[in-house]
Amino acid sequence: MLKPEVHILPNNLRVVYVEYPGAAVTHVGLLVQAGTRDEPGGKEGLAHFIEHCLFKGTKKRKSYHILNRLEVVGGELNAYTTKEETCLHASVMNGYAERAIELIADIAFQSVYPDKEIAKEKDVISDEIRSYLDTPYEQIFDDFEGLIFKGHPLGHPILGTEDSVRGLRRKDLLDFTRQHYDPSRMVFAVSSGLQSEKVLPLLERHLACLSRAKTKQVRSKPTAYRKKTQVEQKAINQVHYIQGRPAYGLHSAKRFPLILLNNLLGGPGMNSRLNLNIREKYGFTYTIESGYHTYTDTGIFHVYFATDISHFEKTKKLLQQELDKVCSEMIRERQLSQYKEQLIGQIQLAQENRLSIVLSMAKSQLNLNRIIPLKEITEKINAITAAELLEVAREMLNPEKNSELIYEPGQ
Repeated sequence: MLKPEVHILPNNLRVVYVEYPGAAVTHVGLLVQAGTRDEPGGKEGLAHFIEHCLFKGTKKRKSYHILNRLEVVGGELNAYTTKEETCLHASVMNGYAERAIELIADIAFQSVYPDKEIAKEKDVISDEIRSYLDTPYEQIFDDFEGLIFKGHPLGHPILGTEDSVRGLRRKDLLDFTRQHYDPSRMVFAVSSGLQSEKVLPLLERHLACLSRAKTKQVRSKPTAYRKKTQVEQKAINQVHYIQGRPAYGLHSAKRFPLILLNNLLGGPGMNSRLNLNIREKYGFTYTIESGYHTYTDTGIFHVYFATDISHFEKTKKLLQQELDKVCSEMIRERQLSQYKEQLIGQIQLAQENRLSIVLSMAKSQLNLNRIIPLKEITEKINAITAAELLEVAREMLNPEKNSELIYEPGQ
């Protein structure tokens, strides 16, 4: 991976630039430190709603002109919202790099949020919420976070609810962006075949002049965790089961051991223990997996499966046997080396996705104020010991401390 350059503009907006000689496409992205957890009480879904409305008109462009600006030259413009960030990103041929940079700057800082468009977008997002509620595989993860972080904004769904979205007003959008869309809490990232000498002046031209009143961002930490079990009846055909607990945050030294544990237990590889020893061996479930997601001050770890109600108890028992095994047996050095090599290989392969990589760099710069080099990541993974892995497993997989959420067929 080529070494990224980091520049700080006069308005404290950080710029990450990575040059890929010979690449024909430029990827750009603006990452804003404003997400679901920053929403005022009763305004759930506001950050995501703003992401939608950024495309609805600026001081100099109508919605049509925003959507057509990059599409007409074969480019792409998109956005997403997480619990902690909002991201705008675009991909274009190198010759249109300035067009993409200027457009993102325009919609992020000059959007006007027309009332007519806000009303239409409420219908669109309400439909999105209903569609999501029809997908139990997606809904159970949000509901589980709501269970784990109950009473805290991290437990709120990114989309909000139909009622909370219907209650949003133009003033809410303006107040939120004035408070959180500050250049000092943003990173603009670029991956391009162009030389930095050509790109940096474009970034300075369109971004250095942007300013907001400096505001202090206050994020409350999640409250003390208590184990919970919840069973819900839904109009579904399978049982959906998830268990887990709060985990280590972005700054924790135990983050990398848990990443490795998650990968070997139920990660994306078909040779994960849960996949081999439950799905492949018994055929009780099509989907069984584990997951680990970090936030700046906490995280969440889970194990999930879906199965026919006749196989539920058997599958749950087999799952617990696998979890107990990981918590009781020190992994052999040869196996540990193999799992490390697999994880490092997956990370290396991911470097092929330049857009994903440059946005990952932006997130690292935003939250850690540095970009962790691939070499350092590899060294951290290789330094993990079997004892560290066992310690993390016993903390994260303790059935006496893990919460459960079960969707059962019913209604």
